[in-house]
Amino acid sequence: MDENSEFEEGYWKTWDRTQFIKRMIEFADNTGLKIQLAYYPPYHSKYNPVERCWGVLEMHWNGTLLSSVNKAIKLAETMTWNSMHPAVHLIDKVYQKGVKLTKEAMKICEKRLGRLDSLPKWNVTIEPAFW
Repeated sequence: MDENSEFEEGYWKTWDRTQFIKRMIEFADNTGLKIQLAYYPPYHSKYNPVERCWGVLEMHWNGTLLSSVNKAIKLAETMTWNSMHPAVHLIDKVYQKGVKLTKEAMKICEKRLGRLDSLPKWNVTIEPAFW
């Protein structure tokens, strides 16, 4: 058993990110870019800009009855965060849930993942295959 076996068998499985990792590997291969993913340990919302933005939005529409999607979008467009209005778009695409790689396919992907020795669970590097 190697030093990364807990990471390989536990972390990605726990985080359920198999499709994301597969797509990031494909992106690296298609673009020739080296990708480095750095994750925050679970859960530090103060470091997540989306979480900070949500707090501002909740205060902006506080007490307003969100009676339609259009009303929610209009309110989101009029909020300000860091002296700026956000770009707001409705995404009406339906995403499939529960799509995962098989264990065999994920093992192939795992071979492509490099890890920082000091932070193997939180720092992953993906090198392009043929660049």
